[in-house]
Amino acid sequence: MILDDLDSRPGSTTSLLRTVVGLYLRDLGGAVAVADLVELLGALGVEPGGARSAVSRVKAKGLLTPELVDGRAAYRLAPGADRMLDQGDRRIFAYRQQRDDDPWCLVSYSLPEERRAVRHQLRRHLAWIGAGTVADGLWIAPGHLVDEVEEILVALDVHDAATVFVAGRPRFAGTFADVAARWWDLDRIAALHRVFLARHGASRPGRGTVPDGGPPAAQDDSPRAAFARWVRAVDDWRPIPYADPGLPPSGLPADWPGTASVALFDGLRADLERGARDHVRAVAGR
Repeated sequence: MILDDLDSRPGSTTSLLRTVVGLYLRDLGGAVAVADLVELLGALGVEPGGARSAVSRVKAKGLLTPELVDGRAAYRLAPGADRMLDQGDRRIFAYRQQRDDDPWCLVSYSLPEERRAVRHQLRRHLAWIGAGTVADGLWIAPGHLVDEVEEILVALDVHDAATVFVAGRPRFAGTFADVAARWWDLDRIAALHRVFLARHGASRPGRGTVPDGGPPAAQDDSPRAAFARWVRAVDDWRPIPYADPGLPPSGLPADWPGTASVALFDGLRADLERGARDHVRAVAGR
C-alpha cells in the first residue's frame, strides 16, 4: 500500500513532479515518456537535470516504475498508486466540511517504547490526514476519514495495537470551538489558507490588483501558461485539505480564512484546468 509523501515540500521540484503525476498520468493511460515529463516540468521552470533527479526520488518512493513505451524510455504508475491518487483527488477536489451532527472517528492506540519509531510515524500520518489529538494515544477525525485511518494502521502494521471507533458528537465542557482549538492546531491551518490566498488570490484573470494604479499587466492565456499556473496552485493547495479536517463552523473562529481559500481554489480550477490539460495532451501527443 502506498501512502502519500509527507516530506515533499510544496514548490519543490519533487513536489511539483508528484503533482504533475497525480493530475495527469491516469489521463495519459498511466504512463508518460521521460522526455515528455521533462518538458512538462520545464514549463514550471525546472531544468532537465533537476527534473531527472526528481524522477529518481519519486521512483525510489515507489510511485513510478520504469518501462519502454513505443520504444521510448518512460515511467508508469506503480501498482497500488491509482488508489492513493484517487483518494487524494477526493481530498483535493471535493473539500468536505463536517456538520455538527455528522459522526466522528476516534482511534486509540498503545505502542511500547521498543516500537517508538512506528509510533512516531503513526502520529505523523494521523496529523497529515487532519486528525486532532484529544489525549496521548487518542486521536479524533471526521467520521468520513475512517477508511483513511484504517489504511494507515494497516500500512504501518499497527492495527493490532489500535482500536477505531465511529461515534456521535463528543461531550465536553465549554464550547466546541474551545475544544477544537485544543485538539487541532487551528492557527497553523489558518496560516496555510492565508498563504494560499496571498499567493494565488491575484492570479485569477480580471481579479488581481493593478500596481501603482497603472494599466493591468498582459496575461498569458496560452495552454502552457495555464498548465504552469494550475500545477503550482494545486501543488500549494494539496496539503491544505489534508491538514484542514473541515471542522463545522461551530468549531472555527469567526474570521476563518478557509471559506475564501476553498472558493479561490474552485475558481482557479474553473479558469485553468481545461487549458492545462490541453497543454499536457499536446506535449504527450495524445
